Amino acid sequence: MARDASRHGVSRVMTAMDRQSELDLVAEVRAGNAEAFDRIHVEFNQRLFSFLARLSRNRDLAEDLLEETWLRFVDASPKLRSDTNLGAFLFTIARNLYVSYCRSRLIEDSQTVDMIGLWPLGTPRPSPFESTVASETGRRIEAALADLPAAYREALLLTAVEGMRPAEAALVCGITPEAMRQRLSRARAAIARRLDEDEDRVLLTLKQMTT
Repeated sequence: MARDASRHGVSRVMTAMDRQSELDLVAEVRAGNAEAFDRIHVEFNQRLFSFLARLSRNRDLAEDLLEETWLRFVDASPKLRSDTNLGAFLFTIARNLYVSYCRSRLIEDSQTVDMIGLWPLGTPRPSPFESTVASETGRRIEAALADLPAAYREALLLTAVEGMRPAEAALVCGITPEAMRQRLSRARAAIARRLDEDEDRVLLTLKQMTT
């Protein structure tokens, strides 16, 4: 189980509202305000699905895990800390559900073979990394990402796509910041091996987004 991701600092993941607006939403959803839940759902639903689909490489599984993520969130809402970081909290739930699914079925990552198109998946605000690969080398990046071990894939998804700082992504994944930095370094190296020298801008963008 990942460490308590509900209380660490604000990341770039919450781009549509400032921190005070987020804290106000947390207070409202803790009090059972349905409209607050709807706003959180609008903000995160597509992003969570994109993360789960890219992580699991299986659309049907991603949809099931997404539904369970929201059910877990509703159940946890009354007990949220007042300083909860909603993005980190929701992505921690989603990530842990995927890990639990794999463990319960003794599934190796290489066995999740229902491949899907990874860029783009309709995220409302593409990250700089997504914008770069969408216009230049999307298909090759998508194949390289899909070939990464799940631990490296989730590291890139959380940092390059969702905009979390490496330390925040480490909390979501339940590892140390140094371990996350090592995963990101190895993931970048693996991606680089799949690209040509004339695609340096993609690699530069990836490095900037994950350090």
